[in-house]
Amino acid sequence: MADWEPERYLHFSEERSRPFFELVARVGAESPARVVDLGCGPGPLTRALSDRWPAADICGIDSSVAMIDAAAVNVSERVRFEIGDIADWRPAEPVDAVVSNAALQWVPGHRELLPRLVKGLAPGGWLAFQVPGNFDEPSHRLLHELATDPRFAEATREVERPSAYDAATYLDDLAVLGCRVDAWETTYLHVLEGPDPVFTWISGTGARPILQALSDQQREAFESDYKAALRAAYPTREFGTLLPFRRVFVVAQKAHRD
Repeated sequence: MADWEPERYLHFSEERSRPFFELVARVGAESPARVVDLGCGPGPLTRALSDRWPAADICGIDSSVAMIDAAAVNVSERVRFEIGDIADWRPAEPVDAVVSNAALQWVPGHRELLPRLVKGLAPGGWLAFQVPGNFDEPSHRLLHELATDPRFAEATREVERPSAYDAATYLDDLAVLGCRVDAWETTYLHVLEGPDPVFTWISGTGARPILQALSDQQREAFESDYKAALRAAYPTREFGTLLPFRRVFVVAQKAHRD
């Protein structure tokens, strides 16, 4: 399991946070009492939920100690953070809304968790999540192709690899559970600035487990080759570097009664 670095993750925070706010905007809960953010990361988006629902008790949960330590710097009476694994999470009592932003893709077999997540909702409660849908893009294809290079293959063979599905698949999963589902996909065209910006973006998320699995010497060689490949795949333009990024959104409301 990768050890996440909050500072690096928060680079390009505006671009990373936009899907979260567009997801939460489609949640119809008016005054939930209990809200949970699964895979909360360093916490600023979890705290933003208190602006949306000022009367709610809000709990952010993440498996990364570094992320929770960063989040816990700004706790409040209504917003708290806990170490926890999404794969094992079960609420002590039904919650009114569960939000998960770019986290479920790291949970192997996460579709199998959906019945349990819905079961943990109060009647009429909401489940909202978004996951990346860009795993076939050059950023990821080049990453995994390079990881199979004989120089790196032994070190990266067992590294976790994220995955996700299309919106229709998640809609089917949740509709058969009796939920009313709103699912859609959006491709953002991020214009990034700075040197090797696509590497900077992915090194804080999708590439981090592979980079951490390498020795210092291997990592230096890997990063050099990967940056060169990314520069060719995402050339710098006059206005910056264009990174198309597809995301999958799902908002489901549990039935008000069984």
